[in-house]
Amino acid sequence: MSKTLQIRDVPDETYQRLVQRAAESGITVPELLRREVDKLAGRLTTREWLERTRRLSGPARDSDVVDSLDETRGPWPD
Repeated sequence: MSKTLQIRDVPDETYQRLVQRAAESGITVPELLRREVDKLAGRLTTREWLERTRRLSGPARDSDVVDSLDETRGPWPD
């Protein structure tokens, strides 16, 4: 079952930026925030990332580092 989140005391300037971003994407502010929360929840925590990188053996290749960072950060914004 889905849950409802409420965020209080969002500055007017921040909310207006969210309205602008949502409009540029053709979605509502709640949908924009829902997508961002999904991305945030799917990212590794710092602790999880460190545990994963400790299990790697040998020196890391540049491509491994970039792949790991991309996985941690999530997809680039539209």
